[in-house]
Amino acid sequence: MKIHTLHLGELRANCYIIETAPNQCVAVDIGGDSRLFLEYIKMRSLTLTKIFLTHGHFDHIGGCEAVRKATGAEIYIHEDDAPMLTSENISLASSMSYYAFNPVSEWTVVRDNCFITDGELTFKVMHTPGHSKGSVCYICEDVIFSGDTLFCCSAGRTDFPGSNPNSMMQSLQQLYELDGDYRVYPGHEETTTLQYERESNTFMRKFRG
Repeated sequence: MKIHTLHLGELRANCYIIETAPNQCVAVDIGGDSRLFLEYIKMRSLTLTKIFLTHGHFDHIGGCEAVRKATGAEIYIHEDDAPMLTSENISLASSMSYYAFNPVSEWTVVRDNCFITDGELTFKVMHTPGHSKGSVCYICEDVIFSGDTLFCCSAGRTDFPGSNPNSMMQSLQQLYELDGDYRVYPGHEETTTLQYERESNTFMRKFRG
């Protein structure tokens, strides 16, 4: 699986571009800088077909509408976070962003355990609430795109409206109990592996027995 990483928007959220077939790709989270994103895929001769959102906070959705209009890509988000796509208040843009909010006008909702196929790859949706009600991870082969649920040696904040620390711990336990190891591509900072997080992440300490 070929994965490209861009750091977009004012909070430098990770945007992942995954090649799913020759000259075809999907993206996970486009937090801003839509022009940079579009120039990048043009440079790589890639056609974007889908945008997978791990949750609806402004720093992960800021560039989505402009990219959707430019490419026709379909946007996917969990049903519980879909209201954030049209609200600068619920998405936290009004309280945390310096830039104008660009609401998304079209999207498709996803739910836990649904599958999305693009090109030669299939992505499984795992609902992992905690950071937000509709936070999800997208799992494809040996890779987890974990959004702001799981970070390297950390986990997402649970002090925002709609966050829930108890739900976060349940979601982290779900990830901890997955069979085997995975490469983890989080919403911010560096990549890691699930096994490393099982062994080193203090938020997962209670699951180690």
